Parts: sequence; structure tokens; C-alpha cells
Amino acid sequence: MLAGSVDDILNLNAAAPVLVSACLAGVACRYNGLGAPHPVVLRLVAQGRALLVCPEVLGGLAIPRAPVELRAGRAVERGGRDVTAEFEAGARKALKLALAAGCSRAILKARSPSCGAGWVYDGGFCGVLTPGDGIFAALLQAQGFALCTEEDLPQEPGT
Repeated sequence: MLAGSVDDILNLNAAAPVLVSACLAGVACRYNGLGAPHPVVLRLVAQGRALLVCPEVLGGLAIPRAPVELRAGRAVERGGRDVTAEFEAGARKALKLALAAGCSRAILKARSPSCGAGWVYDGGFCGVLTPGDGIFAALLQAQGFALCTEEDLPQEPGT
């Protein structure tokens, strides 16, 4: 977890929704065209307490798309194409939506080059993790959002 406690992020009394990586709600928007549903996020969606965003799609990237990792602060596809501009544009659009909805808390997709909070892949496309944040997660952190990833959540709602 990067910032904030899971209890704070899942606060049932908060008026504003929780910002959530759309793939964690089962939306098929990941690079491989799949979702990554998590039961706690699915509960938040069913309760109408989640704002779903995919910064990569908001930035104009296709589904599916080439895998991307962060290398020296740049978002780079496996083949070498730099897509930093798309990642940054999508992050700004997603932040604008989050602020308009009053969000200050987020549950993000772990290790994502956009949403990873605390750990991301190192840019070598060999599955090696390095400390760091995705482009969107870093933007949210700079704005004071409380962040966690699905890996910080309990596997069952209410536990």
C-alpha cells in the first residue's frame, strides 16, 4: 500500500465514491483485453460507491494493446514505442473525473505502469519488480489521494 489505510479507503460513511481501476471491477480494459475482478471492488460497484476509470484507455490506447513497462520514467511498449504522452493524457483525464466526483481515495491495479502503487515492473519485460509508482498513481499521490492496490484488500467483502 502506498498511502492511506484500507479501512479509510473502504470507509462506508464517506459520501464520495472510491476511485477504482476499471479492470478491478471486471471491465475488459487491460493490455491483454481482460479484466481482473476483485470481490471487494465488485461489492463497491454493486453498492454504487465506485468510480471506474482506465487511464490507459482514456489516453487513447486500444484494447488489447502491447504490454508497457516504465523505463527511466517513460512508458515504453515491449517493441520500444514510447507511449508516455498517452499515459499522461489518460492520467490527467482520469484525475479530472475523480476530482469532479469528489474522490480522495483510490483502489488501483497493482504493478500497472499506470496504476501500480509502490511497485512496478522495471522496464526489462522479464517480470522484475522495482519500487515505484505508475504514472496515474504518482499523479494521484501528488494530489493527496489515499491509495491502495487490490493486493492490500481482503479477499472477501466485509473481512
